Amino acid sequence: MTSAEIRQSFLDFFREKQHTIVPSSSLLPDAPNLLFTNAGMNQFVPIFLGQANCPYSPGRAADTQKCIRAGGKHNDLEDVGLDTYHHTFFEMLGNWSFGDYFKKEAIAWAWELIVERWGFPKERLYATYFGGDDKIPADTEARDHWLRYLPADHVVPGNRKDNFWMMGDTGPCGPCSELHVDLTPDGNGGAALVNAGTPQCIEIWNLVFIQFNANPDGSLSPLPAKHVDTGMGFERACAILQCTDHFRDFSRRISNYETDVFMPIFRELERLSGRKYGSSLRDAGDIAFRVIADHIRCLSFAVADGIMPSNEGRGYVLRRILRRAVRYGRNLGFHEPFFYKLVDVVTDHFGDVFPELRKNKERVRGTLKTEEESFNRTLDRGITLFEEVVAGLKGKEFPSPEAFKLYDTYGFPLDLTELMARERGLTVDVAGVEKLMEEQRQRAREDHEKKKAVVTAITEGLELKPTKFIGYDNLEAEALVEAVSPLGEEFSIILDKTPFYAEMGGQVGDTGLLHVPGHDWTEVGRLQILDTQKQGEMIVHRARLLNGRAPEVGEAVRVAVDAERRANIQRHHTATHLFHWALREVVSRDTRQRGSLVAPDRFRFDFNHPEKLSETQLSEIERLVNERIRANEPVFWTEVPYREVQKNPRIQQFFGEKYGEVVRVLQVGGHRGQLDGFSMELCGGCHVHNTGDIGLFKIAKESAIAAGIRRVEGVCGKFALEFLEQQKAAAAAEAERAKAFEREKQLAKQRAAEMAAKAPAIAEQLLGKLKENRLVENLGEADATLLRTVVEALKPKLTSAVVVLGGVSEGKVSLICYVTPDLVKQGKHAGKIVGEIAKQCGGGGGGRPELATAGGKQPEKLADALAAVRI
Repeated sequence: MTSAEIRQSFLDFFREKQHTIVPSSSLLPDAPNLLFTNAGMNQFVPIFLGQANCPYSPGRAADTQKCIRAGGKHNDLEDVGLDTYHHTFFEMLGNWSFGDYFKKEAIAWAWELIVERWGFPKERLYATYFGGDDKIPADTEARDHWLRYLPADHVVPGNRKDNFWMMGDTGPCGPCSELHVDLTPDGNGGAALVNAGTPQCIEIWNLVFIQFNANPDGSLSPLPAKHVDTGMGFERACAILQCTDHFRDFSRRISNYETDVFMPIFRELERLSGRKYGSSLRDAGDIAFRVIADHIRCLSFAVADGIMPSNEGRGYVLRRILRRAVRYGRNLGFHEPFFYKLVDVVTDHFGDVFPELRKNKERVRGTLKTEEESFNRTLDRGITLFEEVVAGLKGKEFPSPEAFKLYDTYGFPLDLTELMARERGLTVDVAGVEKLMEEQRQRAREDHEKKKAVVTAITEGLELKPTKFIGYDNLEAEALVEAVSPLGEEFSIILDKTPFYAEMGGQVGDTGLLHVPGHDWTEVGRLQILDTQKQGEMIVHRARLLNGRAPEVGEAVRVAVDAERRANIQRHHTATHLFHWALREVVSRDTRQRGSLVAPDRFRFDFNHPEKLSETQLSEIERLVNERIRANEPVFWTEVPYREVQKNPRIQQFFGEKYGEVVRVLQVGGHRGQLDGFSMELCGGCHVHNTGDIGLFKIAKESAIAAGIRRVEGVCGKFALEFLEQQKAAAAAEAERAKAFEREKQLAKQRAAEMAAKAPAIAEQLLGKLKENRLVENLGEADATLLRTVVEALKPKLTSAVVVLGGVSEGKVSLICYVTPDLVKQGKHAGKIVGEIAKQCGGGGGGRPELATAGGKQPEKLADALAAVRI
């Protein structure tokens, strides 16, 4: 069976069992705590958690899911290429039951597919089950079902690590049962090889029975509905079926790489490199084949799903993988970009099952080529440095300062340096490198603190309570002064409570006024609040004294936010959320926010996308946003425990962000408290109450700020109207410039016609001044066009001559020189002659031996320059 037939056979089998066949979800997970989609069940988590109803009837599903395990808890990167079965990217075939069938059917169907349909030798199969421990009883139900198909010595109890699955410390969980295949030549490996970490006996299918809920106190409670979640390694199934000649020969090595999943990539690599793949586990070239083939699948699928290489988070994991592949390319003799050329074969081989590969092929090729070219520029220099350090080593440890330099200067991920060291039998001082990295981060943090407008010294030695923010509902307040610190001509002031929003989450800090009342509440001081910043749990107001005196600690003051400015900020902040929603609707669900600025007069929104947004896309985004504004949708904000929204895919969260126990959900549309809006994000900023308050939305600019990162700047309300007026004025000015240009063109044509009419008469006059085959003349008021026209009129009447003409127009000198062919043969050169004259007039120029023009900036020197001509 081919790999395509194996995949289709799996899906067809479960379609017969009334399962809905669902497409693979994106490698970009909805859960903010995941780097990549790493298991088939990721897209079904909301169903398992009861956050979404099961959409399938009956409650059964099956699919082949794209997965990446590189970085984070599940990380196979370091093993890729060194053995026959580890990958960064793989497909997981799976079937699910959502409160429908359970252990009996799951085990029976697994046996039916593996043994009766695919023909696996049952004497080579072993099943594991959870054998129980001091807290959880053994899963005897699963054991007894397996005993219907296998002898007792092939049904093996397992521990909690191998045979009990948990989604997290709390939540759905349950025992699991694995199918293992004995791959020893004679099939006599026995139960001792099961879960022993040997390629002679590998797990092919894991059946998870979700029947408990793990409670915070460590106890388990039965779930009201029981579920099944299974996962089969597609590449492993292909390896066993194909490398054994459909179970007829177990003497060969069973390798995922020696299947038609990878061989098309190997053949293209062989063509590009001129090398042959030899199946060795030790040969550097063969290891390179496996690494590159694995990594091109990983990068192609990830970028096709909108995950771009970058310097942070999952993007940095991809960049590490790509650079690892490029480094291994050196083992095959590649010194120019080659990796991106493999995208075509991946697309051809997998594009029918995963159409996003075909749709985004050019984006993938372009992204990988750009990344590869960038790294190639430093790779060879980094390798040279590595070799120099190794040559001078006396021990077996690569020193941390040099490893850090490779990382910091040449872009070598630490694991790439470890790889190169391992090839030389060396280790790397990883702890030392991490210490240097932390020191660098600390320097960056210290530098950031120095640049902050707020001086930390204000809170030193003071035990202050967190500032209470009351600015969602109030723009004015009376407050007590907790701390005051003079900073030159300004003051930093901390209050016990404040309506001023401190700069956070892209939203700029509020400005306004602070009043210091006297005993009779007359004003004894007024300060302008210039900015508001967060410092720990305190909100610091940066203020400038307008009149009177500054407040004192313990004094009551009145504060007022600049209401108009705040209203404009709120309009732009809600518009940012609407833009994010529309962007995902129009461009791609894979786009994610990468940064933002919300100011009173504009917003700026950065997001991942590999190419410029088209005018059609920008217009459609504007249309959708303004449509929602005209609908005057309600805007709600609700504070809820983070655990309740953490795994809700409809609420936008940001990978890497640290959230507290209680979070604020900003919802546009829907009903208050129902979390049913069309746009929902975790956000602590300030917003309008209805979208109609925004007024009008307009995209002002779209640009690139980094590889794979785009930026859109937008305006709304009166600023959108001003922008439209500016556009209108600019269009009118451009139209006027076009008219003026057209008028100038017509005048130029008219002047040219007039000059053309004058030229013959001027030429006749000049012929009378020709002496000894030499004519040098200043035509006075004349531009370059007239000079050329006169020369063209002279040409037919000259048999042997050198002509030099000059003139001045609009304060600029124009020069031309013509040499007849006979004198060109004698060595006369028009370009040299006219160039020398131009130098004397403060200019330059030149041209061909027979005809040349030049210009100058000093018309007062033209007469002397022409008089000095020596021909």
